[in-house]
Amino acid sequence: MIQMTLIQIDNYGPWTVTPRPRTESDLQMLQASLFADLNNHFGNKKGLVFFTRFDNLLAISNGLDEEDHLRIQRSIRNRYPITVSMGVGAAETPHEAQKLATIALQNAGSAQSGERKEILAIDSLVSEEDSYVQAAHIDINSVTETLTDIESAFDTSFMVNKAQHYLMTKLIKKGALLFFIGGDNFMSPCNGLSEKEIEEIMIEIDEEIGIKLKAGIGRGKNAEDAAYMADIGLEEIRANNNEMWTWVIEKEY
Repeated sequence: MIQMTLIQIDNYGPWTVTPRPRTESDLQMLQASLFADLNNHFGNKKGLVFFTRFDNLLAISNGLDEEDHLRIQRSIRNRYPITVSMGVGAAETPHEAQKLATIALQNAGSAQSGERKEILAIDSLVSEEDSYVQAAHIDINSVTETLTDIESAFDTSFMVNKAQHYLMTKLIKKGALLFFIGGDNFMSPCNGLSEKEIEEIMIEIDEEIGIKLKAGIGRGKNAEDAAYMADIGLEEIRANNNEMWTWVIEKEY
């Protein structure tokens, strides 16, 4: 089972304009710093945090228990002008796990409530023996030659975002998630998907929008191991001159 944690800045919208609108560059720096700090905290426990809307973030949190989450919340409170609330859920698929985490936090109060502060709402946690994460590291084939070196920076970004949109649309129907992780790279927590299903999605996208993709698929007990195995799988494809769609590697314990 995979465990997901929703991290939400408390009462963020009202805070950004009280007592007057705050400088946008300062808000962007706060969001970037928070994202980095949260990845450091979760990463110390072999978790992995992804930004969604920056005031909301999602983490694969297999291996983190209640006290680990509380400790992270305390650290953020001590060093930032804001606090964060968290919801935690575990399920067979990433989409269901984040849904349980979201509902748990929603039941504790609104994201823009001045009264809800530093809530930890746990629907469920994964036991060590049931902990399992499958992640796919997906990237665009030959993006430098086909886009970066010949198109404008913004047009290249547009095409990368287009690939992301198509991937998200197809993966969510299978219970998987997708996050942009920089450059032309995406990370998909995809428990429950077979190698063949992932290949079929990438073939469909090539046929629909002409963007060729490849994916390394990693499996492990936590996000760090699964993502690392996925990275190795992607390098195996590159070493074989991109002649295949996917490569699967599982962490041995």
